[in-house]
Amino acid sequence: MTLYWVGRWLCVIWVAVIVIAAVPAAADTTVPQYRRDVAPILDRRCVVCHACFDAPCQLDLGSWEGIARGASAARVYDGTRLLATAPTRLRVDAQAPAAWRELGFHAVIDERGRGGRDALRSSLLFRYLALKREHPLPAATILPDAFDFSLDRAQQCVAIDAFEHAAEEAPLAGMPYGLPAIGVDEEATIADWLAAGAPVEPRAPLPRAVLDRVAGWEAFLNAPGRRARLMSRYLFEHLFLGHLYLEGDGERYWFRLIRSIQPPGEDPEPIATRQPFDDPGDEPVFYRLVRLDETFVAKTHMPYRLDPARMRRWRELFLDGQAEPEDLPGYDARTAANPFIVFRDIPVASRYRFLLDDAGYFVAGFIKGPVCRGQVALNVINDRFWVFFADPATHTAAADRFLARHADALALPAEDVSSLPLASWSRYQAREADYLDARAKFMRRTVGSEIPLDLTVVWDGDGRNPNAALTVFRHFDSASVITGLLGRPPKTAWLITYPILERIHYLLVAGFDVFGNVGHQLNSRLYMDFLRMEAETNLLALLPLDARPRVVDHWYRGEAEQVRAKFYRELRRFGVDTAIRYRSNDPLAELYGLLGQRVAPVDRRWRTAPGHGTAIERPLARLAGLVGGALQWLPETAFLRVVGREGPVDLTLLRNSAHSNISHPFAEQSRRLPDEDTLTVAAGLLGAHPNMFFRVPAAALAEFVDAVAALDGEAAYSRLADRFAVRRTDRSFWRHLDDVHRSAREADPLAFGLLDLNRLENR
Repeated sequence: MTLYWVGRWLCVIWVAVIVIAAVPAAADTTVPQYRRDVAPILDRRCVVCHACFDAPCQLDLGSWEGIARGASAARVYDGTRLLATAPTRLRVDAQAPAAWRELGFHAVIDERGRGGRDALRSSLLFRYLALKREHPLPAATILPDAFDFSLDRAQQCVAIDAFEHAAEEAPLAGMPYGLPAIGVDEEATIADWLAAGAPVEPRAPLPRAVLDRVAGWEAFLNAPGRRARLMSRYLFEHLFLGHLYLEGDGERYWFRLIRSIQPPGEDPEPIATRQPFDDPGDEPVFYRLVRLDETFVAKTHMPYRLDPARMRRWRELFLDGQAEPEDLPGYDARTAANPFIVFRDIPVASRYRFLLDDAGYFVAGFIKGPVCRGQVALNVINDRFWVFFADPATHTAAADRFLARHADALALPAEDVSSLPLASWSRYQAREADYLDARAKFMRRTVGSEIPLDLTVVWDGDGRNPNAALTVFRHFDSASVITGLLGRPPKTAWLITYPILERIHYLLVAGFDVFGNVGHQLNSRLYMDFLRMEAETNLLALLPLDARPRVVDHWYRGEAEQVRAKFYRELRRFGVDTAIRYRSNDPLAELYGLLGQRVAPVDRRWRTAPGHGTAIERPLARLAGLVGGALQWLPETAFLRVVGREGPVDLTLLRNSAHSNISHPFAEQSRRLPDEDTLTVAAGLLGAHPNMFFRVPAAALAEFVDAVAALDGEAAYSRLADRFAVRRTDRSFWRHLDDVHRSAREADPLAFGLLDLNRLENR
């Protein structure tokens, strides 16, 4: 009997073993998943320093492709480069880790499949996290000078075989650099994932409805016919940097627009040209939407909507009723970088309306594109100014013919990425002088007769478009742009016409090569002087004749005579007086008020004062009213969180540094006027690169304002920071940053991107 039951149980066990063996093995739930477990940690703790072109060692941790690419000692931003270098754009210039190794990148995770402790030992990502755990930040409020946080600091970009030596030389170089260590649980999750071979699970496929919409857009962008092909080329050259999105079923799906030799229906790879207008080769070119699989960061995130209304608008602007071009433009170097030649068969009115529809997006390209990095690149603009646009009605048929005749004079430094500064600069300067002379003659014939010189020349957004007015901020070595007029009237403002807006894009977005040489980059910066002064000249033309020289003298103190002689002679030769009737002795201030009224119906976002209707409104108004030398001790960009009973309120403090003029790219400090500094206080977060975080109880806000107003040196600022700042050494730093990010995402989920901490101060 006993043997019988033993036999029966053996049979049951044997059958169970066979059944279990036949069932597919379930995923190992003990191994962290990249998308669910690991990527959120990297986003919160690593991507805030390691994203896009200026990531240390080019290590972009915002996507699996960036992790797999690894790191490189080669710098993207190099202001001394005599020869253009090979581009190293993620997802463009190479697709696989092996190809990146050939371009000089080294791995930061184990690539030999060893697993376990061996995988951790061969992973730079893990070793630098462990180094921080072994050598935490010094117990000091301000870190010693051994920590270099300058924008162009030296970097240790070593491969794994040199890590031990590098760690001995710099034991405090653990990651996150110059910040508190990540949490023990966070580090353990990353370690477990790396030990398992750093697996990455495929992304969930797009829903069928979204795939159908993508197919519809690709059919539209690749429609037959010369007219449609010219349109698509124009669209690509303006949208290649954008984060394009489709919406449906309560979700948002993100894409980028590329050129590819693979037609719709096949997996696309981008054609890797240096610039978007370069020759794509002899193969047929298709415009494709590629799904984005990366973490968005504020410094590069540029959302742009794709929907049926957008497609109808493009049909109206570029296709309906338009004649078929006789032939399509080529890609020769002389003309491809000049949109006034390449796209002359697209009516100017269509091009300008396309740009105006999303003017903030296109100005943001100059702000968020690769050019916008570093003090020399950015001191071509004032610290805060307003932007308006010429009404499309000002671009008459005569203006179209004028642009066509002078298209050659509008050639840009984009045509040469290895130019010599002095040799080519004189050529651009001569072209600009010829263009301005011709423009002055043309305006004398048309303005005041065909075009009235009054407020109607300023676009009012058609009563519905908030892009009619923008505010641009420069934060010394970074910048930001918003829709609407924020703050008190600025020192200067721009009135942008179609030729200026198009040239800004082709100079600093489509045509700026971050991998080009010093000549190309310096020429691009110097040429921007022309565009700024053209836009300022347009605004000055709305002032009385006798007021214009006085305003130029104030804007360009110390350089006014040279500036008037070289660049504002067009305004002098123009000589047509404004039709606006001024009633005060300060016509510029009066003009700002009139322009504000002109765009008021579409300028709503920043009308409400920060803290409106609450107890913090009055101290914030006082803070925003501060002027003078005390402000020079504040950071350029600070994020202030006021904590009260009703919950936290996030604000941005932007120091607007005054200058006598911005006529030269160098020796900026010699032109500073601290007594004229002002402060902008804005609700929410503006800017991508905070220099400092402040956390102030609502009950102590008035004391905070008093302390700011009394700043008279570094010691006074240190006392302010001791009480109210959340410094990079603060034990609560990561928790505070997480809270700020969470609030910003909830306030504006479409535009939200992670902040960049590479400019965080150590004060």
